[in-house]
Amino acid sequence: MKSRLFSSDSRLSDLITAHPSLLTLLTRLGISLGFGDRSIADVCEESGVDTSFFLLICNVYTFNNYIPSTATILGTDMTGLVPYLEKSHRYYVDKRLPHIERHLDAIAQQLGGRIGKVFISFFQEYKQEVETHFLHEEREVFPHIAALMSGKRDTSYKIGEFLHNHSDIEGKLDDLLNIVFKYLPPQVDDDNVLDVVYDILRLSEDLKKHTFIEEKIMVPLVQHLETKLGIKG
Repeated sequence: MKSRLFSSDSRLSDLITAHPSLLTLLTRLGISLGFGDRSIADVCEESGVDTSFFLLICNVYTFNNYIPSTATILGTDMTGLVPYLEKSHRYYVDKRLPHIERHLDAIAQQLGGRIGKVFISFFQEYKQEVETHFLHEEREVFPHIAALMSGKRDTSYKIGEFLHNHSDIEGKLDDLLNIVFKYLPPQVDDDNVLDVVYDILRLSEDLKKHTFIEEKIMVPLVQHLETKLGIKG
């Protein structure tokens, strides 16, 4: 399996050089730049990050065919999972979405009229949907996980509700791209258009991985904890 390329004794700098997209994960995983030639294990230990958890997340983001087994999930220290997901929410809301919005605002100013308003209105609705989606997880799902991981038999929420209600927040980004491709006049500044298309594609891919982690790692973990504590779905 390709994931074996990621081992704890590899240099973190080599990992990032080979897979630059992992760079945006470092702060979300609690790791700062300036690690020099140190190994992944050494950097993780110094940063207070479980090495197996770090490698698990990197594998998910790098290899599209990588699906961790239940044994792998249960054999990994998952205390960093909720903090990682929360930091990812902040990354999307505080950095990526405002970055896209700035480009769309510039495009809308050039367009003016109805088409410009459509761009802004669509994006504002999407941003509100994403923030509502994240807020639900932060208020309902994450506290439930924290309680279970501390050994508390929390029955106020069940992970089955999460699966039933989990919405597709990256799908509407495809709709936004279609609007850009179909309705953008040729006279609009190319730099802003290229930047916003690139940013939307990058965010969409990141959100797909985020959803994968929640559904394929977080959910099996919580299902195991609920069963262990006698909580029926």
